[in-house]
Amino acid sequence: MSKMSHWRDMENGELQRQYSPRQWSHRLSAEAVVTAHVTALTGGTLRARELGQTLLNVPYGEGDGEKLDVYIPKDSSLDVSLVIYIHGGYWQFFSKEESGFMAVPMLQNGVVTVAVDYDIAPKGNMDLMVSQVRRSVVSVLQQYSHISGLYLVGHSAGAHLAAMVLSTDWSQYSVTPEITGALLVSGIYDLLPLLSTETNDPLKMTEEVALRNSPMTLVPEVARSAPLCRIVVALAEHDSPAFRGQSEEYYKDLKEAGLDVVLEDVPNTDHFDIIERMVDGQYQLTQLLLKMMGKS
Repeated sequence: MSKMSHWRDMENGELQRQYSPRQWSHRLSAEAVVTAHVTALTGGTLRARELGQTLLNVPYGEGDGEKLDVYIPKDSSLDVSLVIYIHGGYWQFFSKEESGFMAVPMLQNGVVTVAVDYDIAPKGNMDLMVSQVRRSVVSVLQQYSHISGLYLVGHSAGAHLAAMVLSTDWSQYSVTPEITGALLVSGIYDLLPLLSTETNDPLKMTEEVALRNSPMTLVPEVARSAPLCRIVVALAEHDSPAFRGQSEEYYKDLKEAGLDVVLEDVPNTDHFDIIERMVDGQYQLTQLLLKMMGKS
C-alpha cells in the first residue's frame, strides 16, 4: 500500500486543491467551468433525445434512483453494440438527465447508449452506489442479451464506478457480463486521499469503506473478471497532478497484471471538456471508442 500513501505528506489545503478539478481548468474560472459543463451535458442530452428513439426511466431495481435511459438508433439491428455511460459528479452531483450527450455520435453509428442513474450522496453511500451500477449492468444484459459487444464509459466518479464494475465477482449475480471494452475518463482509483477532504462530507466514508471501494486495490479481481476487456485509461492534459497521477498509476497496475490496457493522454483538455467533447463524432475519445467497436 506504500505507493498509494504519498498523499499523506500533503497539507490539507493542498490535498483539497489537488482533488478539486474545477481549480485546474486552463479555459475558465472555477465557477464558470462547472456552469459550462452542466450546459454542455444538458444540451447534448436534449439533442440525443431528438435524434433517436428513447426509453426513459427504465427500472433496473426497486429503488427510486435505480433507473436507466436508453437511446436506440432509428435503424437498429438485432446485433448491435451497446455502451453504458456512468456519470461523474464526485458521487454527489448530476444524474442520467444530463448523461445522454454521448448518444449523439453513438446513434449516428448504430450504437445503443444507456445512461445510468444511481443514488448519489447523501442519500446513497459508496457501497450502495457500487452495488447499483453493478446491478444496472446485469439488468441491461438481461434486457439486451442479443448485443454484439458491451462497452463501459465512465467520467470522473463514473470512471471509478466503471472500474469497480470491472472488478466484480459475477458469481453472485444471475449473469456474467462479457465486457468488450471500457473507457475510463479522468477517473479516481484510490479513494483514501479523499477521506479528509470536503468531498467526503456527504459520503462519510471510513478508511475501510474507501479501501474496499478503491479500484487500485482490486486489479487482481479485474484480471479474473474481465481478462479480455480492452481498457483505455484517459486523462486530461489539464487535470490536476493528483488526478493524472492516479490514472497513470492505475494504468501501470493494470498493465503489470497482463491486461489489455492503454493510457490516452488527451491534449488541450481539462477535467470537464475531456468528456463534454464526446458529443462530437470526430473527437479523439469518441473515435477511439468507435474504433474499439469496429465502427471507425
